[in-house]
Amino acid sequence: MAAGKGTRLKSRRPKVLHEIGGQALLLHVIAAAKAIAPATQIYCIIGHQAEIVRAAAASTGVHFVLQPEQRGTGHAMQQLREHLIASGQPAPENLLVLSGDVPLIQPSTLQALCNFHLAERAAMTILTAVPPNPTGYGRVLRVSDTSSEVQAIVEQKALTDDQLSAPEINSGIYCFRTSALFAQLDSLSTNNAHGELYLTDVAALLAAHRERVVAICSSGPTEEVLGANTIEEMMHLDAAMRLATARRLMAQGVTIFRPETSVIDAQVEIGPDTILQPFVQLLGNTRIGSNCRIGSYNVLENTQLGDNVLIRPNCVIADATIGDDAKLGPFSHLRPGSQIGPEAHIGNFVETKNAKIGRGAKANHLAYLGDATLGSNVNIGAGTITCNYDGEKKYPTAIGDGAFIGSNSTLVAPVSVGETAYVGAASCITEDVPAGALALGRNRQVTKPGWVSARKQAAKRCD
Repeated sequence: MAAGKGTRLKSRRPKVLHEIGGQALLLHVIAAAKAIAPATQIYCIIGHQAEIVRAAAASTGVHFVLQPEQRGTGHAMQQLREHLIASGQPAPENLLVLSGDVPLIQPSTLQALCNFHLAERAAMTILTAVPPNPTGYGRVLRVSDTSSEVQAIVEQKALTDDQLSAPEINSGIYCFRTSALFAQLDSLSTNNAHGELYLTDVAALLAAHRERVVAICSSGPTEEVLGANTIEEMMHLDAAMRLATARRLMAQGVTIFRPETSVIDAQVEIGPDTILQPFVQLLGNTRIGSNCRIGSYNVLENTQLGDNVLIRPNCVIADATIGDDAKLGPFSHLRPGSQIGPEAHIGNFVETKNAKIGRGAKANHLAYLGDATLGSNVNIGAGTITCNYDGEKKYPTAIGDGAFIGSNSTLVAPVSVGETAYVGAASCITEDVPAGALALGRNRQVTKPGWVSARKQAAKRCD
Protein backbone atom coordinates (compact mmCIF):
# COMPACT_ATOMS: atom_id res chain seq x y z
CA MET A 1 0.00 0.00 0.00
CA ALA A 2 1.63 3.21 -1.21
CA ALA A 3 -1.21 5.67 -1.77
CA GLY A 4 -1.04 7.85 1.34
CA LYS A 5 0.00 11.49 1.62
CA GLY A 6 2.07 11.35 4.79
CA THR A 7 0.81 14.75 5.94
CA ARG A 8 2.80 14.65 9.19
CA LEU A 9 6.03 14.80 7.19
CA LYS A 10 5.18 18.37 6.16
CA SER A 11 6.56 17.58 2.71
CA ARG A 12 5.32 17.92 -0.85
CA ARG A 13 7.04 14.69 -1.78
CA PRO A 14 5.02 11.46 -1.55
CA LYS A 15 5.76 9.76 1.73
CA VAL A 16 6.88 6.49 0.16
CA LEU A 17 9.47 8.32 -1.97
CA HIS A 18 11.32 9.78 1.00
CA GLU A 19 14.68 8.06 1.26
CA ILE A 20 16.59 6.16 3.88
CA GLY A 21 19.75 4.20 3.22
CA GLY A 22 20.02 5.91 -0.16
CA GLN A 23 16.75 4.56 -1.55
CA ALA A 24 13.04 5.40 -1.44
CA LEU A 25 11.05 3.74 1.34
CA LEU A 26 8.85 2.00 -1.21
CA LEU A 27 11.78 0.49 -3.10
CA HIS A 28 13.10 -1.11 0.10
CA VAL A 29 9.68 -2.70 0.70
CA ILE A 30 9.38 -3.92 -2.89
CA ALA A 31 12.87 -5.44 -2.68
CA ALA A 32 11.84 -7.39 0.43
CA ALA A 33 8.65 -8.56 -1.28
CA LYS A 34 10.54 -9.63 -4.41
CA ALA A 35 12.74 -11.84 -2.27
CA ILE A 36 9.75 -14.10 -1.57
CA ALA A 37 7.54 -13.55 -4.66
CA PRO A 38 8.13 -12.60 -8.31
CA ALA A 39 7.38 -9.04 -9.38
CA THR A 40 4.49 -10.31 -11.52
CA GLN A 41 2.67 -11.26 -8.31
CA ILE A 42 3.22 -7.94 -6.54
CA TYR A 43 0.65 -5.11 -6.66
CA CYS A 44 1.51 -1.58 -5.64
CA ILE A 45 -1.53 0.52 -4.70
CA ILE A 46 -0.85 4.16 -5.54
CA GLY A 47 -2.92 7.31 -5.09
CA HIS A 48 -1.34 10.55 -3.88
CA GLN A 49 0.92 11.85 -6.70
CA ALA A 50 0.36 8.47 -8.33
CA GLU A 51 2.33 9.08 -11.50
CA ILE A 52 5.44 10.19 -9.61
CA VAL A 53 5.30 7.06 -7.47
CA ARG A 54 4.64 4.89 -10.53
CA ALA A 55 7.66 6.35 -12.33
CA ALA A 56 9.91 5.82 -9.31
CA ALA A 57 8.97 2.14 -8.99
CA ALA A 58 8.42 1.28 -12.66
CA SER A 59 11.79 -0.44 -13.03
CA THR A 60 10.89 -3.00 -10.34
CA GLY A 61 8.41 -4.71 -12.67
CA VAL A 62 5.49 -4.74 -10.20
CA HIS A 63 1.86 -4.06 -11.11
CA PHE A 64 0.15 -0.80 -10.13
CA VAL A 65 -3.39 -0.31 -8.85
CA LEU A 66 -4.81 3.21 -8.68
CA GLN A 67 -6.67 4.42 -5.58
CA PRO A 68 -7.95 7.79 -6.88
CA GLU A 69 -9.47 8.77 -3.54
CA GLN A 70 -7.48 7.89 -0.45
CA ARG A 71 -10.27 6.71 1.82
CA GLY A 72 -8.25 4.40 4.01
CA THR A 73 -6.46 1.06 3.95
CA GLY A 74 -9.69 -0.91 3.64
CA HIS A 75 -10.60 1.16 0.62
CA ALA A 76 -7.20 0.35 -0.87
CA MET A 77 -8.02 -3.36 -0.65
CA GLN A 78 -11.36 -2.68 -2.31
CA GLN A 79 -9.49 -1.11 -5.22
CA LEU A 80 -7.25 -4.18 -5.48
CA ARG A 81 -10.31 -6.45 -5.54
CA GLU A 82 -11.93 -4.38 -8.28
CA HIS A 83 -8.69 -4.31 -10.28
CA LEU A 84 -8.41 -8.10 -10.23
CA ILE A 85 -12.04 -8.48 -11.27
CA ALA A 86 -11.74 -5.93 -14.09
CA SER A 87 -8.53 -7.45 -15.41
CA GLY A 88 -9.92 -10.98 -15.34
CA GLN A 89 -7.02 -12.15 -13.20
CA PRO A 90 -7.82 -14.83 -10.64
CA ALA A 91 -7.33 -13.70 -7.08
CA PRO A 92 -4.49 -15.45 -5.25
CA GLU A 93 -5.45 -17.93 -2.57
CA ASN A 94 -3.56 -15.94 0.05
CA LEU A 95 -2.51 -12.32 0.15
CA LEU A 96 0.43 -10.67 1.94
CA VAL A 97 -0.25 -6.99 2.64
CA LEU A 98 2.67 -4.61 3.22
CA SER A 99 2.88 -0.91 3.93
CA GLY A 100 5.08 1.11 1.62
CA ASP A 101 6.64 3.02 4.52
CA VAL A 102 8.14 0.08 6.46
CA PRO A 103 11.58 -0.02 4.84
CA LEU A 104 13.47 -2.21 7.32
CA ILE A 105 11.23 -5.25 6.91
CA GLN A 106 13.29 -8.35 6.13
CA PRO A 107 12.36 -11.16 3.73
CA SER A 108 13.00 -13.71 6.49
CA THR A 109 10.36 -12.04 8.67
CA LEU A 110 7.85 -12.00 5.82
CA GLN A 111 8.52 -15.67 5.07
CA ALA A 112 8.02 -16.57 8.73
CA LEU A 113 4.71 -14.66 8.71
CA CYS A 114 3.51 -16.50 5.61
CA ASN A 115 4.56 -19.88 6.98
CA PHE A 116 2.75 -19.22 10.29
CA HIS A 117 -0.36 -18.08 8.43
CA LEU A 118 -0.49 -21.29 6.40
CA ALA A 119 0.30 -23.51 9.38
CA GLU A 120 -2.48 -21.91 11.44
CA ARG A 121 -4.98 -22.16 8.55
CA ALA A 122 -5.95 -18.60 9.42
CA ALA A 123 -8.20 -16.16 7.61
CA MET A 124 -5.99 -13.31 8.85
CA THR A 125 -2.54 -13.26 10.41
CA ILE A 126 -1.14 -10.07 11.92
CA LEU A 127 2.54 -9.32 12.32
CA THR A 128 3.06 -7.57 15.66
CA ALA A 129 5.83 -6.09 17.77
CA VAL A 130 6.34 -5.00 21.38
CA PRO A 131 8.22 -1.67 21.35
CA PRO A 132 9.44 0.06 24.51
CA ASN A 133 6.74 2.71 24.05
CA PRO A 134 3.61 1.62 22.14
CA THR A 135 1.98 5.05 22.25
CA GLY A 136 0.71 6.14 18.85
CA TYR A 137 0.25 2.65 17.46
CA GLY A 138 -2.84 0.50 17.10
CA ARG A 139 -2.93 -2.36 19.61
CA VAL A 140 -3.53 -6.04 18.98
CA LEU A 141 -5.85 -7.55 21.59
CA ARG A 142 -5.46 -11.31 21.88
CA VAL A 143 -8.05 -13.71 23.30
CA SER A 144 -5.61 -14.42 26.14
CA ASP A 145 -1.96 -13.79 26.94
CA THR A 146 -1.04 -17.32 25.85
CA SER A 147 -3.23 -17.52 22.76
CA SER A 148 -2.25 -16.73 19.17
CA GLU A 149 -5.88 -15.82 18.43
CA VAL A 150 -6.91 -12.17 18.17
CA GLN A 151 -10.11 -10.48 19.25
CA ALA A 152 -9.53 -7.15 17.48
CA ILE A 153 -7.13 -4.43 16.44
CA VAL A 154 -7.86 -1.08 18.10
CA GLU A 155 -6.45 2.19 16.79
CA GLN A 156 -4.71 4.49 19.28
CA LYS A 157 -7.52 7.07 19.30
CA ALA A 158 -10.13 4.39 20.00
CA LEU A 159 -8.34 2.74 22.93
CA THR A 160 -10.17 2.64 26.24
CA ASP A 161 -8.36 3.45 29.47
CA ASP A 162 -7.94 -0.27 30.18
CA GLN A 163 -6.46 -0.89 26.72
CA LEU A 164 -3.87 1.90 26.82
CA SER A 165 -1.43 -0.38 28.63
CA ALA A 166 -1.67 -3.11 25.98
CA PRO A 167 1.95 -3.61 24.85
CA GLU A 168 1.56 -5.38 21.49
CA ILE A 169 1.27 -3.15 18.45
CA ASN A 170 -0.03 -3.73 14.96
CA SER A 171 2.75 -3.46 12.37
CA GLY A 172 0.31 -2.96 9.47
CA ILE A 173 1.64 -6.13 7.81
CA TYR A 174 -0.82 -8.98 7.34
CA CYS A 175 -1.52 -12.26 5.64
CA PHE A 176 -5.09 -12.97 4.51
CA ARG A 177 -6.98 -15.81 2.98
CA THR A 178 -8.05 -13.70 0.06
CA SER A 179 -11.62 -14.94 -0.21
CA ALA A 180 -12.21 -14.22 3.50
CA LEU A 181 -10.78 -10.71 3.20
CA PHE A 182 -12.71 -9.77 0.07
CA ALA A 183 -15.96 -11.06 1.58
CA GLN A 184 -15.70 -8.58 4.48
CA LEU A 185 -14.53 -5.45 2.66
CA ASP A 186 -18.05 -4.17 1.94
CA SER A 187 -18.91 -4.43 5.64
CA LEU A 188 -16.30 -1.86 6.64
CA SER A 189 -17.60 1.37 8.14
CA THR A 190 -16.29 4.95 8.21
CA ASN A 191 -17.61 5.42 11.74
CA ASN A 192 -14.22 6.28 13.23
CA ALA A 193 -12.00 9.25 14.07
CA HIS A 194 -10.74 9.71 10.51
CA GLY A 195 -13.89 8.78 8.61
CA GLU A 196 -11.97 6.14 6.66
CA LEU A 197 -12.32 2.46 5.87
CA TYR A 198 -9.82 0.71 8.15
CA LEU A 199 -8.33 -2.60 7.08
CA THR A 200 -7.73 -3.26 10.78
CA ASP A 201 -11.51 -3.54 11.30
CA VAL A 202 -11.47 -6.71 9.20
CA ALA A 203 -10.00 -8.56 12.19
CA ALA A 204 -13.14 -8.03 14.29
CA LEU A 205 -15.43 -8.77 11.34
CA LEU A 206 -13.68 -12.05 10.67
CA ALA A 207 -13.71 -12.99 14.34
CA ALA A 208 -17.46 -12.25 14.47
CA HIS A 209 -17.91 -14.72 11.60
CA ARG A 210 -15.87 -17.29 13.54
CA GLU A 211 -12.98 -17.07 11.12
CA ARG A 212 -9.55 -17.69 12.57
CA VAL A 213 -7.57 -14.46 13.23
CA VAL A 214 -4.10 -14.92 14.71
CA ALA A 215 -0.98 -12.89 15.45
CA ILE A 216 2.74 -13.57 15.40
CA CYS A 217 5.21 -11.26 17.11
CA SER A 218 8.27 -10.32 15.09
CA SER A 219 11.49 -11.83 16.39
CA GLY A 220 13.64 -9.09 14.85
CA PRO A 221 14.45 -5.60 16.11
CA THR A 222 11.42 -3.41 16.73
CA GLU A 223 12.59 -0.95 14.02
CA GLU A 224 12.09 -3.66 11.40
CA VAL A 225 8.32 -3.39 11.49
CA LEU A 226 7.95 0.32 12.22
CA GLY A 227 6.99 2.95 9.70
CA ALA A 228 7.95 6.61 9.80
CA ASN A 229 5.42 9.37 10.29
CA THR A 230 7.85 12.25 10.80
CA ILE A 231 11.23 13.20 9.38
CA GLU A 232 12.77 12.55 12.81
CA GLU A 233 11.37 9.01 12.85
CA MET A 234 12.60 8.50 9.31
CA MET A 235 16.13 9.51 10.25
CA HIS A 236 15.97 7.06 13.15
CA LEU A 237 15.24 4.29 10.64
CA ASP A 238 17.97 5.61 8.35
CA ALA A 239 20.51 5.36 11.16
CA ALA A 240 19.38 1.82 11.95
CA MET A 241 19.66 0.75 8.32
CA ARG A 242 23.09 2.29 7.83
CA LEU A 243 24.39 0.70 11.03
CA ALA A 244 23.08 -2.66 9.82
CA THR A 245 24.83 -2.10 6.47
CA ALA A 246 28.13 -1.28 8.21
CA ARG A 247 27.83 -4.39 10.37
CA ARG A 248 27.14 -6.54 7.30
CA LEU A 249 30.22 -5.18 5.56
CA MET A 250 32.44 -5.60 8.62
CA ALA A 251 31.25 -9.20 8.93
CA GLN A 252 32.45 -9.66 5.34
CA GLY A 253 35.98 -8.50 6.17
CA VAL A 254 35.78 -4.73 5.64
CA THR A 255 37.46 -2.50 8.22
CA ILE A 256 35.37 0.59 8.98
CA PHE A 257 36.92 3.00 11.44
CA ARG A 258 34.25 4.88 13.36
CA PRO A 259 31.28 3.41 11.42
CA GLU A 260 28.93 5.87 13.11
CA THR A 261 30.60 8.68 11.13
CA SER A 262 30.17 7.06 7.72
CA VAL A 263 27.22 7.28 5.34
CA ILE A 264 26.95 3.98 3.48
CA ASP A 265 23.89 3.26 1.35
CA ALA A 266 22.24 -0.13 1.68
CA GLN A 267 23.10 -1.23 -1.87
CA VAL A 268 26.86 -0.66 -1.52
CA GLU A 269 29.14 -3.69 -1.84
CA ILE A 270 32.77 -3.82 -0.67
CA GLY A 271 35.39 -6.55 -0.92
CA PRO A 272 37.35 -7.94 2.03
CA ASP A 273 40.43 -6.23 3.43
CA THR A 274 39.28 -2.81 2.25
CA ILE A 275 39.70 -0.05 4.83
CA LEU A 276 37.34 2.89 5.25
CA GLN A 277 38.61 5.80 7.29
CA PRO A 278 36.11 8.01 9.21
CA PHE A 279 33.64 10.35 7.50
CA VAL A 280 33.33 8.48 4.21
CA GLN A 281 30.18 8.62 2.05
CA LEU A 282 29.50 5.65 -0.23
CA LEU A 283 26.28 6.23 -2.15
CA GLY A 284 24.02 4.52 -4.67
CA ASN A 285 25.29 1.39 -6.40
CA THR A 286 28.93 1.90 -5.50
CA ARG A 287 31.06 -1.25 -5.73
CA ILE A 288 34.53 -1.40 -4.17
CA GLY A 289 37.00 -4.23 -4.65
CA SER A 290 39.33 -5.91 -2.19
CA ASN A 291 42.28 -4.39 -0.34
CA CYS A 292 41.35 -0.80 -1.17
CA ARG A 293 41.89 2.15 1.15
CA ILE A 294 39.35 4.97 1.17
CA GLY A 295 40.51 8.07 3.05
CA SER A 296 38.39 10.40 5.12
CA TYR A 297 35.89 12.84 3.62
CA ASN A 298 35.60 11.03 0.29
CA VAL A 299 32.22 10.97 -1.47
CA LEU A 300 31.70 8.12 -3.97
CA GLU A 301 28.40 7.77 -5.83
CA ASN A 302 27.54 4.98 -8.29
CA THR A 303 31.24 4.30 -8.71
CA GLN A 304 33.08 1.05 -9.41
CA LEU A 305 36.54 0.43 -7.91
CA GLY A 306 38.85 -2.46 -8.70
CA ASP A 307 41.22 -4.07 -6.23
CA ASN A 308 44.09 -2.34 -4.38
CA VAL A 309 42.83 1.18 -5.13
CA LEU A 310 43.99 4.05 -2.95
CA ILE A 311 41.76 7.11 -2.64
CA ARG A 312 43.35 9.79 -0.55
CA PRO A 313 41.10 12.19 1.43
CA ASN A 314 38.60 14.73 0.07
CA CYS A 315 37.78 13.32 -3.36
CA VAL A 316 34.37 13.61 -5.01
CA ILE A 317 33.64 10.83 -7.48
CA ALA A 318 30.40 10.09 -9.35
CA ASP A 319 29.48 7.54 -12.03
CA ALA A 320 33.10 6.60 -12.58
CA THR A 321 35.12 3.41 -13.01
CA ILE A 322 38.54 3.03 -11.42
CA GLY A 323 40.90 0.18 -12.28
CA ASP A 324 43.09 -1.99 -10.09
CA ASP A 325 46.02 -0.38 -8.27
CA ALA A 326 45.01 3.17 -9.23
CA LYS A 327 45.78 6.07 -6.90
CA LEU A 328 43.57 9.15 -6.55
CA GLY A 329 43.62 12.36 -4.59
CA PRO A 330 43.71 14.21 -2.43
CA PHE A 331 41.05 16.64 -3.67
CA SER A 332 40.39 14.93 -7.03
CA HIS A 333 37.03 15.42 -8.74
CA LEU A 334 35.90 12.64 -11.07
CA ARG A 335 32.68 13.49 -12.86
CA PRO A 336 30.38 11.09 -14.74
CA GLY A 337 31.96 9.07 -17.52
CA SER A 338 35.45 9.02 -16.03
CA GLN A 339 37.29 5.74 -16.60
CA ILE A 340 40.57 5.54 -14.74
CA GLY A 341 42.81 2.71 -15.88
CA PRO A 342 44.88 0.33 -13.76
CA GLU A 343 47.90 1.87 -12.01
CA ALA A 344 46.87 5.38 -13.11
CA HIS A 345 47.39 8.40 -10.85
CA ILE A 346 44.90 11.26 -10.60
CA GLY A 347 46.20 13.82 -8.13
CA ASN A 348 45.25 16.91 -6.19
CA PHE A 349 42.87 19.37 -7.81
CA VAL A 350 42.56 17.31 -11.00
CA GLU A 351 39.11 17.16 -12.57
CA THR A 352 38.03 14.59 -15.14
CA LYS A 353 34.77 14.34 -17.06
CA ASN A 354 33.91 11.76 -19.72
CA ALA A 355 37.60 10.92 -19.81
CA LYS A 356 39.31 7.59 -20.38
CA ILE A 357 42.69 7.45 -18.66
CA GLY A 358 45.02 4.63 -19.74
CA ARG A 359 47.09 2.24 -17.68
CA GLY A 360 49.80 3.96 -15.70
CA ALA A 361 48.89 7.45 -16.93
CA LYS A 362 49.50 10.32 -14.53
CA ALA A 363 47.82 13.66 -13.96
CA ASN A 364 49.12 14.60 -10.56
CA HIS A 365 48.35 18.31 -10.22
CA LEU A 366 45.86 21.01 -11.14
CA ALA A 367 44.50 19.72 -14.47
CA TYR A 368 41.17 19.48 -16.29
CA LEU A 369 40.65 16.50 -18.60
CA GLY A 370 37.24 16.59 -20.27
CA ASP A 371 36.07 14.47 -23.23
CA ALA A 372 39.61 13.12 -23.41
CA THR A 373 41.20 9.75 -24.12
CA LEU A 374 44.67 9.18 -22.72
CA GLY A 375 46.77 6.17 -23.64
CA SER A 376 49.01 4.23 -21.30
CA ASN A 377 51.86 5.94 -19.42
CA VAL A 378 50.85 9.44 -20.51
CA ASN A 379 52.15 12.22 -18.26
CA ILE A 380 50.00 15.32 -17.83
CA GLY A 381 51.84 18.34 -16.42
CA ALA A 382 50.40 20.63 -13.79
CA GLY A 383 47.92 23.19 -15.08
CA THR A 384 47.05 21.31 -18.30
CA ILE A 385 43.58 21.85 -19.75
CA THR A 386 41.71 20.10 -22.52
CA CYS A 387 39.50 22.80 -24.03
CA ASN A 388 36.53 20.61 -24.96
CA TYR A 389 33.71 23.17 -25.28
CA ASP A 390 33.37 26.03 -27.75
CA GLY A 391 30.16 27.41 -26.22
CA GLU A 392 27.91 25.20 -28.34
CA LYS A 393 29.42 21.74 -28.77
CA LYS A 394 31.82 19.37 -27.02
CA TYR A 395 34.91 18.06 -28.83
CA PRO A 396 37.39 15.25 -28.03
CA THR A 397 41.08 15.23 -27.25
CA ALA A 398 43.18 12.10 -27.86
CA ILE A 399 46.65 11.61 -26.39
CA GLY A 400 48.66 8.57 -27.44
CA ASP A 401 50.67 6.11 -25.37
CA GLY A 402 53.72 7.52 -23.66
CA ALA A 403 53.07 11.15 -24.60
CA PHE A 404 54.32 13.93 -22.31
CA ILE A 405 52.28 17.10 -21.91
CA GLY A 406 54.22 19.96 -20.31
CA SER A 407 52.85 22.11 -17.52
CA ASN A 408 50.27 24.81 -18.27
CA SER A 409 49.52 23.41 -21.71
CA THR A 410 46.21 24.14 -23.39
CA LEU A 411 44.91 21.51 -25.83
CA VAL A 412 42.16 23.02 -27.96
CA ALA A 413 39.82 20.24 -29.12
CA PRO A 414 39.32 18.57 -31.44
CA VAL A 415 43.00 17.71 -31.35
CA SER A 416 45.26 14.67 -31.02
CA VAL A 417 48.76 14.14 -29.70
CA GLY A 418 50.56 11.09 -31.08
CA GLU A 419 52.40 8.38 -29.22
CA THR A 420 55.58 9.42 -27.35
CA ALA A 421 55.12 13.02 -28.54
CA TYR A 422 56.12 15.94 -26.33
CA VAL A 423 54.23 19.19 -25.82
CA GLY A 424 56.36 21.98 -24.39
CA ALA A 425 55.26 23.73 -21.23
CA ALA A 426 52.83 26.65 -21.59
CA SER A 427 51.94 25.65 -25.16
CA CYS A 428 48.58 26.29 -26.79
CA ILE A 429 48.04 23.33 -29.14
CA THR A 430 45.46 23.83 -31.88
CA GLU A 431 46.77 21.31 -34.45
CA ASP A 432 47.41 17.60 -34.27
CA VAL A 433 50.86 16.58 -33.03
CA PRO A 434 52.43 13.58 -34.87
CA ALA A 435 53.85 10.63 -32.98
CA GLY A 436 57.33 11.24 -31.66
CA ALA A 437 57.24 14.98 -32.38
CA LEU A 438 57.86 17.99 -30.14
CA ALA A 439 55.18 20.68 -30.30
CA LEU A 440 55.71 24.22 -29.05
CA GLY A 441 52.88 26.71 -29.16
CA ARG A 442 54.20 29.80 -27.39
CA ASN A 443 56.04 33.06 -28.20
CA ARG A 444 59.84 33.10 -28.08
CA GLN A 445 61.25 34.50 -24.83
CA VAL A 446 62.73 38.00 -25.04
CA THR A 447 65.33 38.98 -22.41
CA LYS A 448 66.47 42.61 -22.00
CA PRO A 449 69.59 42.90 -19.80
CA GLY A 450 69.71 45.92 -17.50
CA TRP A 451 66.03 46.74 -18.05
CA VAL A 452 65.21 47.06 -14.30
CA SER A 453 67.96 49.61 -13.60
CA ALA A 454 67.07 51.63 -16.68
CA ARG A 455 63.43 51.68 -15.61
CA LYS A 456 64.31 52.94 -12.13
CA GLN A 457 66.54 55.68 -13.52
CA ALA A 458 63.78 56.80 -15.88
CA ALA A 459 61.39 56.98 -12.96
CA LYS A 460 63.76 59.18 -10.96
CA ARG A 461 64.11 61.63 -13.83
CA CYS A 462 60.33 61.91 -14.04
CA ASP A 463 60.18 62.75 -10.32
